[in-house]
Amino acid sequence: MKKDTYIIKGRVLHFIDEPDTTPENAYEYYKTGALVVEDGKIAFCGEASDAVSRYPTYNIVDRSNKLIIPGLIDTHMHYPQTEMIGAYGEQLLEWLETYTFPTERKFSDKAYAKDVSDRFIAECLRNGTTTAMVFGTIHPESVDAFFEVSDSYNMRNICGKVLMDRNAPDYLLDTDLDTAKKQTEDLIHRWHNKGRQLYAVTPRFTPTCTPEMMTVAKELMDTAPDLYMHSHLSENKGECAWVAELEPEATDYLDAYDRYGLVGPRSVFAHGIHLSEREYKRLAETGAAIAHSPTSNLFLGSGLWNKKACQEHGVRAGLASDVGAGTSFSQLQTLNEAYKIQQLQGEKLSAFQSFYFATLGSAKSIYLDDKIGNFEEGKEADFIILDNSGTELMDYRQSHCKTLEEELFVLGTIGDDRSIKETYVMGVCVYDKDQGFRRPPVELKAVS
Repeated sequence: MKKDTYIIKGRVLHFIDEPDTTPENAYEYYKTGALVVEDGKIAFCGEASDAVSRYPTYNIVDRSNKLIIPGLIDTHMHYPQTEMIGAYGEQLLEWLETYTFPTERKFSDKAYAKDVSDRFIAECLRNGTTTAMVFGTIHPESVDAFFEVSDSYNMRNICGKVLMDRNAPDYLLDTDLDTAKKQTEDLIHRWHNKGRQLYAVTPRFTPTCTPEMMTVAKELMDTAPDLYMHSHLSENKGECAWVAELEPEATDYLDAYDRYGLVGPRSVFAHGIHLSEREYKRLAETGAAIAHSPTSNLFLGSGLWNKKACQEHGVRAGLASDVGAGTSFSQLQTLNEAYKIQQLQGEKLSAFQSFYFATLGSAKSIYLDDKIGNFEEGKEADFIILDNSGTELMDYRQSHCKTLEEELFVLGTIGDDRSIKETYVMGVCVYDKDQGFRRPPVELKAVS
């Protein structure tokens, strides 16, 4: 029997709809549950007794009393900024100049990029993140290094070479648009849909991209129907004012992308804090998504994301750590800050909505809910085993929880990497808190 074909028992929870809109039927929870994994995909989700009777010859992995949920999904991260988490004292634009650009300069060295990629992926898996949407740098080497490490774990990740040709140091500019386009085309050919890897055309943001570069980005998007577009939108008031100066013909910040054809399904914009009514409506009608980044929004003093406005307008939204302005790889800690951001606005973020947000909601925002995000039959078996006794405080606090909702809220408040017992990717345990990391025997899928 293949090692990625088995029954795993535990308390199984997954979401099938959004709790805020369908609270009665949003999730399935099996207190004595099980998943059946066949060749890296979900074959069954339900009661353990049913799983054993249907698949009597399958090996059983017993995680009884542990909570099993889908792998966490992070919709916006900067892997090159791993080494500069916690850089002190600036807001967005000054922070980029002081810390980010000098750090990203190092990623022309593929060996260096590979080392950081290894560390970054390890932190994702240690924290239960099985899929992430990730910025590289302007250097093609940074993207190759990332995808090689991602592919070695058989993760489903999205990455792209940054495009920018103004308002940055000379050493980080694409000085020749044809070269930038050709480098990106080559990366798309090597990596997009190779194994589980996916490519995002990545103009950093309007202030660093001329109209000519935005045109190149649209031309690149047209080379394949399922590419992503990954950028930033309305993070900081100073940034918004700068965009108005740079693009005076644009109606608003979103229009500075839209007029080049860069707003649509699979367009994912980090932040989206300072949006107009028109921008909310346009995001909704195009199917573009916001990647809510609570820890970085607080750390850089950028502002408070309006969840209520996004929901009322039907805007897709996912959860994001935004490492390295974000201060933690843990999506549990990201949920902690997301809750506080809503509290500051007189709104609520329930425990069920939080865990939907970190799993199926984020999968929907990046158009991967047909593959990941819950335990529907045929989906890829990315899941995590949570450890409620990860710390003495957690163990003590959880012993006083009386409902599943209370248990989840505590996990999303004081939980962190110590709450992750195991992380599974395509049915293979790639991280165990007690035994460390394991790479599955997966050959690299890149085309040379």
